[in-house]
Amino acid sequence: MASSSHKPMLLPAMFLLKCPSCRKSSVFLNKSIFPLGKCLALKDECEICGQKMKSESNNGGGINYALTMILFFLNLLWYWPIFGLSYKDNSVFYYLGSSTAIVLLCQPYLMRLSRMMYLYMYVSFGTSRRVSIDD
Repeated sequence: MASSSHKPMLLPAMFLLKCPSCRKSSVFLNKSIFPLGKCLALKDECEICGQKMKSESNNGGGINYALTMILFFLNLLWYWPIFGLSYKDNSVFYYLGSSTAIVLLCQPYLMRLSRMMYLYMYVSFGTSRRVSIDD
């Protein structure tokens, strides 16, 4: 009986957009976010473990909203000490403008990450139909 002594770590696998069941294979058809129209295209199933990737409600929209708000807050953590915020000048609008630009630039990756977080919440490690013997 082969025992798996090497279990891939959760967070690196999630941020590298790997399968939630085996944590080895890529989940998306395109490794790059370009073309943007196809950046969220998922494979039907994992080629290593056979885990089904597509489901009826696999969108992760609420998680994407939460990640966007977290990014706005993290932008505040670096913006406030460097430039300061005041209601007396336009610094709040500069903060909102710079944060919006950063969020828009990061949005394709955030959408992919939110979909991965959704998959990782509902698919446990090692629960696929096919079991791969070799690592």
